[in-house]
Amino acid sequence: MNLDLTALADEHLAAARAAPHGRSAHRVLHDGVLRQTVIAMTAGTVLDEHNAPAAASLQVLSGRVRLTTHSGGDELAAGTLRMIPKERHGLTAVDDSVVLLTAVND
Repeated sequence: MNLDLTALADEHLAAARAAPHGRSAHRVLHDGVLRQTVIAMTAGTVLDEHNAPAAASLQVLSGRVRLTTHSGGDELAAGTLRMIPKERHGLTAVDDSVVLLTAVND
């Protein structure tokens, strides 16, 4: 499977800008326990705190986001790849942003 992440990111950012909740997501890969999802969010949009999967990473494709946990938060810019801590966390778009979430679920 070949996938143009840049085109997909652009498509979902346009959809997020048109959506009343400021988000658009698309699962691009589902293979057993592995899942990858493109998530586009407009500036100021928040994904409320939620539980972490068994293992996960977040790659910022465009924009800037803030990953928050009880122990603090990190601002991540385009091009950044970060492991998601194994604790409850949330995500806020600082700018219009697109991320690639890779998760392994039990």
